[in-house]
Amino acid sequence: MVFTAKILLLGSGELGKEFVISAKRYGCHVVACDSYTNAPAMQVADEAEVFSMLDANALRQAIEKHKPDLIVPEIEAIRTEVLQEFEDKGFIVVPSARAASLTMNRDRIRELAAAELGLRTSKYRYAESLDEVRAAVEHTGLPCVIKPVMSSSGKGQSTVRSVDELARAWDYAVANMRGDRKKVIVEEFISFEYEITLLTIRTREGVSYCEPIGHRQERGDYQESWQPTPMTQKLLAEAQEMARKVVDNLGGYGIFGVEFFVTKDEVVFSELSPRPHDTGLVTLLSQNLSEFDLHARAVLGLPIPHIRLNGPTASAVILADREAERFSIEGLRDALALGTEENEIEVRIFGKPTTRKYRRMGVALASAKTVEDARERARQAAAQIRIKYEE
Repeated sequence: MVFTAKILLLGSGELGKEFVISAKRYGCHVVACDSYTNAPAMQVADEAEVFSMLDANALRQAIEKHKPDLIVPEIEAIRTEVLQEFEDKGFIVVPSARAASLTMNRDRIRELAAAELGLRTSKYRYAESLDEVRAAVEHTGLPCVIKPVMSSSGKGQSTVRSVDELARAWDYAVANMRGDRKKVIVEEFISFEYEITLLTIRTREGVSYCEPIGHRQERGDYQESWQPTPMTQKLLAEAQEMARKVVDNLGGYGIFGVEFFVTKDEVVFSELSPRPHDTGLVTLLSQNLSEFDLHARAVLGLPIPHIRLNGPTASAVILADREAERFSIEGLRDALALGTEENEIEVRIFGKPTTRKYRRMGVALASAKTVEDARERARQAAAQIRIKYEE
């Protein structure tokens, strides 16, 4: 079989699934890897491997077995020292082994942004015990935000408003940590007007950006996102410049999800993911090229034309409310029937084989004449999708 590139995808969730679809359109052969069978990306990939990305030997064996042209991480929890080992041997890690290592842990990317690059961030301290958390709060003040240095989709994050809540926040962060680092970051609470994801694409030709994406979170996890988010030209330029500094420092090619808090008169760097971002699911409907198409083009060295925004668009997540292995998805017809000639509705069911409380099982997408209308229509469509649990 002839293909343009062989990709080893490390992590096979819903973002990986959409990336595989984009990569397959460009003739790639994809091996999807995850810690459980029938993960979403495995359902559309050419091959699959099941192992923990934190198992160094298993990761090493998968790379040696498949000898991919590109190693593409989709999750943070990976033995990044193995990626560095193979990059040193000539393998290509997307965007780079160093980027995967620095962004795997919030402390490392924060030190790069704040200490090395001098970007505006919240005040912060690290803690490895409850006593150290209490000491950190003396620096950040209250309210503050406590989250694991290593987690995914905001798990383990909480906002603390009084010292009486510190023990609960510490326990919650520890219970939701990924990997083997019992460490949290304690951050000053930024009283922001809104927060954005600035999808930043680094290619061989330079750096480009998508229109800023606004989003709303609960429990540290995204619930809805919308595009565009109105910003003054001054603040947008500041965000773009900060994003460019970070991605140029990290190197490599691909899409980066750079998150910012936006106050009345400044932009504050928050976090960065060197891969497609969950809030960027809105681009499946909002742009001529989705974030997954852009990532595929960038890593394959393909040209990227002008990124066109189709119009105000929003996404709303579809969540499970309990743990189950036997279930079905209902209401798809009702959700799609809400679409009109002027207001498009789309739904993506991710195909996850099991549910758990608050697990993201799908997303509804809606376009409209205004962002506010698009958000409402996306929420309405998401509400039509029901998960029927079998006894």
